[in-house]
Amino acid sequence: MKLSFRSILALTTALAICNAAHAQSSGYHVLNTFHIPSSGGWDYVAVSPVTDNIYVSHGTQVNILNKNTGDSVGVIPNTTGVHGIAFAPEFKKGFTSNGRINTVTVFDINTNAVLAQIKTGENPDAIMYDPYSKKVYTCNGRSKDLSVIDPATNEVIKTVALGGKPETPVSDEAGNLYINIEDQSEIAVVNTKTFTVDNRWKIGSGKEPSGLAIDLKTKRLFAGCDNKLLIVVNAENGKVVKELPIGDGCDGVVFDPELKNVFSSNGEGTLTIIHEKSAKDFEVIDNLPTKKGARTSAIDEKTHKVYLPTADFAAPNPGEQGRRPGMVPGTFQVLVVGK
Repeated sequence: MKLSFRSILALTTALAICNAAHAQSSGYHVLNTFHIPSSGGWDYVAVSPVTDNIYVSHGTQVNILNKNTGDSVGVIPNTTGVHGIAFAPEFKKGFTSNGRINTVTVFDINTNAVLAQIKTGENPDAIMYDPYSKKVYTCNGRSKDLSVIDPATNEVIKTVALGGKPETPVSDEAGNLYINIEDQSEIAVVNTKTFTVDNRWKIGSGKEPSGLAIDLKTKRLFAGCDNKLLIVVNAENGKVVKELPIGDGCDGVVFDPELKNVFSSNGEGTLTIIHEKSAKDFEVIDNLPTKKGARTSAIDEKTHKVYLPTADFAAPNPGEQGRRPGMVPGTFQVLVVGK
C-alpha cells in the first residue's frame, strides 16, 4: 500500500509521540491490592522499620497487615479518629495519633500490645519520631500546636505553638523539624533543641500544603500543595528551588532516597512521580493511575514499594452533585505500587 507524504508525516509523528510517552514511563504500576473488609474511614499508612508489617489507620483502630501478602496480623484497638502511626525503634515502641479523643496510643513495636495512652493537644493528626532529638511529635490541627512526647517516659514534655494548622512534619536529623502549615501556606522550622519556631518560610505559588518529604543528602523539602503543585524548597535557607505540576487532591508525599524519586499521592486517583536528577534539576516522569481516594502514602525504602489506602465510592444520588461521594461499606483496601 502506498502512503502519501501527509500520511507518512502523520504516522511518523504518532510514533514519535508513542516513543516519547514510553520514554517518560517510570516503570511503576499497581502490583497488588490488599483488601480490609471492615467499615471506617482512613488517613495515613506506615511501614514498620523492624517487622514485615504495614500499619493502616482505619476509623477506631489500626489494621496491621503483612506488607508482602496483605494477610491480617492484628489490630491496635481504641484509636478513635486515628490519623498517623510512628515508630521509635530505639525504645521498642510505636505510637498512633487519635484525632477524635486527643490522645496518642503507645504500643510495643514487636508484639503490638498497648502500653499506654497519652493526652495531647486537640485533634492530633500527623505524627513522627525524630531519631536526632529522640522525641515523638504530633501535629495538632485544632489547637494549632505541636505536642512533644518523650518516648522514654510516655509524657508530653513541651507544647509548641505554631500559629496555624500543622500538617506533615519531617526532620533533617540535625536539629530541625519542618512542618507544613496548611492555612498559612508556609513551612515552619522548629528547633528540636530549644523547641522554638526559628523560621517561617512562604512556599512560592504553593497553596495549602499537606504532604511533605525531605532528601537528607541534597537538603531539599518536597511540599505537596492543594493547588496541584509540588514545591521544592531548600531546607537550609527556605528558598524555592522548583515548582512542579502534580495531580489534584494531594495529601501525601514520600521520597525514595536510593532511587531519588518523589511520589505525590493524589486523591483524584493518580500518583505523580518526580525524579530528582540533582539538587537543582527535577523532572515529572509519570502520572500513574491509581484509584480515587488514594491521597496518602508510605514508602518501604527496602523494597521501593509505595502503599496507598483507599476504597470504592458510591455514585452520587441525583441532586447531590458536588457532594463528596460516600464509601462503599466493606471496600477498604491498600494499593501496592512498585516496579
